[in-house]
Amino acid sequence: MTQPADTRRERTRQGGMNEHLLTALGLAASGVPVLPLRRGKVPFGNCRTCAGNACGGRPNMKTAGPCRCPGICHAWAAATTAPAVIVSSPWVAAWRQAVCVGYHPGGAGLTVVDLDNADAIAWARGALPDTRTVPTTRGQHWIYRGIMASRNAVRPGVDIKSSMAYARYLGPGTGAMTALPDAVRALTVKKPSPPPTAPHPVTVSVPARDGTCPHRTPRFLDRGIAMAEQRITEARSAVHATVYRTFLAVLSTHGRCGCLTDTHIGRLFAAAQAKGESPRHCTDAWTNALTALGM
Repeated sequence: MTQPADTRRERTRQGGMNEHLLTALGLAASGVPVLPLRRGKVPFGNCRTCAGNACGGRPNMKTAGPCRCPGICHAWAAATTAPAVIVSSPWVAAWRQAVCVGYHPGGAGLTVVDLDNADAIAWARGALPDTRTVPTTRGQHWIYRGIMASRNAVRPGVDIKSSMAYARYLGPGTGAMTALPDAVRALTVKKPSPPPTAPHPVTVSVPARDGTCPHRTPRFLDRGIAMAEQRITEARSAVHATVYRTFLAVLSTHGRCGCLTDTHIGRLFAAAQAKGESPRHCTDAWTNALTALGM
């Protein structure tokens, strides 16, 4: 005969076990690797011996237990199904502080689609096959049989938790668990970057010729334009500022003598657009550079 819940809780308390620990033991017995989660629903930090992975443990290991530390170390990799570990002294101390039970979905052969809000749930109902569903604080966990790479924010309000990740255990859920569909696997595939578009033609003013030219040969101007293209192309950050400063440098050196042609300016604009600048920004940067130089 099943005992009342309050009686079970009292026997658990007297035996030094709390409900989180009992839940963890039940999950472990069914082959689900478990770990305690502390306030904030995050794993316990590494012990001093393992801080900074000084023990040689690696967070990216695909198996639990990256080192022989008896404590709760290395986040998801600490998850275990071994009862002796789960009820050991360091773990029991952690269970007393735990706010919930966590588990390693990939270690149990599972994938959790974490739907964080109503919009995400509505999307899943239209895009994914039905499977076991577990209510969460703000949304639902959809649990499938199968393992895949974990990744957060695969779309608004949707995270994937499977290998090398942990999830909260929130109950057995409802519905039959189905096989991991290709539609879920496809969510973690990075889409290729779109091919670069051809530079958009632009029209800007060419500085007026003042009748003097300090350049002995056209090679000086050609080299200057080539260096300016290279500077824009090699920009790794602050592209807007780099484009403006480059335009300013070109105009300050070559703008007053009338050597610049539409062809030269087109080369500079093409280099800027290849870095993602819009035709409008190129025109504004050119105009601002002219204004700054009083041209």
